[in-house]
Amino acid sequence: MCAMADAITRTPALGGTSYTSSFEHLTPGQRAWRRFRAHLPALVSLAFLFVIVTTVLIWPWIAPYRWDALSDQQFAPPSASHWFGTDVHGRDVFTRVFYGARISLLVGLVGAAVALVIGVIWGALAGYVGGRTDGLMMRFVDVLYSLPSIIFVIVLITTLDQWARGWLASLFGPKLARSTPILFLFVGLGAVSWLTMARIVRGQVLSLKNRSFVEATRALGAGHIRVLFRHIIPNTYGVIITYLTLTIPAIILYESFLSYLGLGIQPPDASWGTLIAEGAQQLNPIRIYWWLIVFPASMLVLTLLALNFVGDGLRDAFDPKGQDRR
Repeated sequence: MCAMADAITRTPALGGTSYTSSFEHLTPGQRAWRRFRAHLPALVSLAFLFVIVTTVLIWPWIAPYRWDALSDQQFAPPSASHWFGTDVHGRDVFTRVFYGARISLLVGLVGAAVALVIGVIWGALAGYVGGRTDGLMMRFVDVLYSLPSIIFVIVLITTLDQWARGWLASLFGPKLARSTPILFLFVGLGAVSWLTMARIVRGQVLSLKNRSFVEATRALGAGHIRVLFRHIIPNTYGVIITYLTLTIPAIILYESFLSYLGLGIQPPDASWGTLIAEGAQQLNPIRIYWWLIVFPASMLVLTLLALNFVGDGLRDAFDPKGQDRR
């Protein structure tokens, strides 16, 4: 009877093989990876981002043209020698698109890192301490939420730009002073992007701080800092990673918009926003140099879509209620 019951248990379910027992023995990370692989758009987007990042990193060493190299081939259309054509100064647009990708992606990553650090610490402390402290900290977040974030960054850049340039030039020289716009983008965009992260982490901490494993850790003599940073916050990594992936494209879009307005990256440096702005300046009723705006805008849109698809896939992968359907 035992052998028969064991045979019945091992028999595949009607209509397909049951993976329930194998799924139960997987680690949480393996379960998340299996759910992520089932999300085809996220998997394709991850491969696309890998190709983009790899190309961005190696292109300066294999590019046939420098990103700032001038030539007499102004407004040359896409060809075998210039895949994305050339701009008003004869510079290779393909090289400039991938050079601009380095800056746009760097701003997105650093800004998201700033939002990660501030948001996680603020939300975790508010949720763990609770009471009046929690109320005051979250009311401060609500006040910042009421302010238009992009207007705040514009005001920050326009009012402090000259002062910051002079201060950096006096301390570190004029070379670093040229990096003032990108430093403002790092700080400004990260400083306005942590609010939602703080709310999400606070909600997760509130749901975890009274769980039995936390009470057991306290009973063993662990202090508040150890409980919070060693036992509670690690259990929110899934949600944090998911929202962090969705924060990067938002910051890249902010940077492109500010650079398009002339408040971000300044020529001769390039980002996707400045390249789109340069292409828009060449639009006229007589002739449209379409490649100057189509290729940078396409790269921006495809990258933002890929990052959002990856974020959706991670959200499904780390969802504790998700079911493995493979």
